[in-house]
Amino acid sequence: MYPSPVVKTSPAAPAPVRPVADVRRVRRLAAQFRALRDAVAALPDAVVLLDDACRILWLNPAAGTLLGLTRPEHLYTDLCQQLGDSAIGPWLRTGGDAPLDDVPAPHDAQVRLALSLIPVGARQRLLLARDISTRARLEQMRRDFVANVSHELRTPLTVIHGYLELLDPEDVPQLAGVLGDMRGQSKRMAQIVEDLLTLSRLETQSGFSEEPVAMAPLLATLRREAEVLSQGRHRVILENESEADLLGSLKDLHSAFSNLVSNAERYTPSGGSIRIRWERLADGRGAFSVIDTGYGIPAHHISRLTERFYRVSSSRSRELGGTGLGLSIVKHALGMHQAQIQISSEPGQGSTFTALFPGERLLPARAADPGVQP
Repeated sequence: MYPSPVVKTSPAAPAPVRPVADVRRVRRLAAQFRALRDAVAALPDAVVLLDDACRILWLNPAAGTLLGLTRPEHLYTDLCQQLGDSAIGPWLRTGGDAPLDDVPAPHDAQVRLALSLIPVGARQRLLLARDISTRARLEQMRRDFVANVSHELRTPLTVIHGYLELLDPEDVPQLAGVLGDMRGQSKRMAQIVEDLLTLSRLETQSGFSEEPVAMAPLLATLRREAEVLSQGRHRVILENESEADLLGSLKDLHSAFSNLVSNAERYTPSGGSIRIRWERLADGRGAFSVIDTGYGIPAHHISRLTERFYRVSSSRSRELGGTGLGLSIVKHALGMHQAQIQISSEPGQGSTFTALFPGERLLPARAADPGVQP
């Protein structure tokens, strides 16, 4: 017999040994990831990680308390479908580009939420939901207080102003100056109360009856009001450059527009001009603008002009009769119409206040009825 041939085999290659430094780095990264996960899990705010198809990839325990989502039951399910019947569903389906503030939680209407959707990388998004129930309750208490106090002040102020009107300065000439000041201050207080009541109504109004608002007669009314307020001190110019009407509330739109016009008249010196303009922009939006040649506003004040009682110059506002509430009323009235206010100004050159309306609210202009006035 022949001997079996000897087959030489290579020794098995040793398993690669991971460098000690790499092992430590992996362990350190794993520890950091666990710490980050635990920190997010401990947050009182709901955190939900979504993929580009709105499927839930991860969520923290607070998501169960605030959104009614739990793991593993809702992992990899469609969040838009899970919350579709709530106030959050339409916001998610439209992309959630703008934050959503003060909406009821899906499982408890007493819990109020503020939500935002943040892009993470190229294909994921992070949903954040915060419980603002305490803030919402305090805000409601503030609104109720302002409304109740304003109602309670209206009657006594009316009585005081009525008695002051009965007093003839000619009967008591030594008190003529005092009576004039009292009448002026009584009238100013009554205007503040009326503005507070208007603002309270706008803040608490959840909806309104929409109707086609004919812009031509409304613009004509605004021009007449500006001329009456001006008493010939200003040049009032009307520019109706759009054959379009608006869908909305005539009362609230007239309130917002007339506040802009009266502000322009109040803060424009004699000899200046006030331009009232209505136009359709190239992007389809409607723009109502009031352009004046008044004192102008420094840039650092512009972002706060719509705050209640905020004044650029307290002494000038009191001297000219402003209440500090007009632009707050404008902001809320426009917000009801999904419109925004834009302000541009140059000290010493004048200001432009523009109300921008979405194109969906513009309607073909109807034939004006001369007998109908706002």
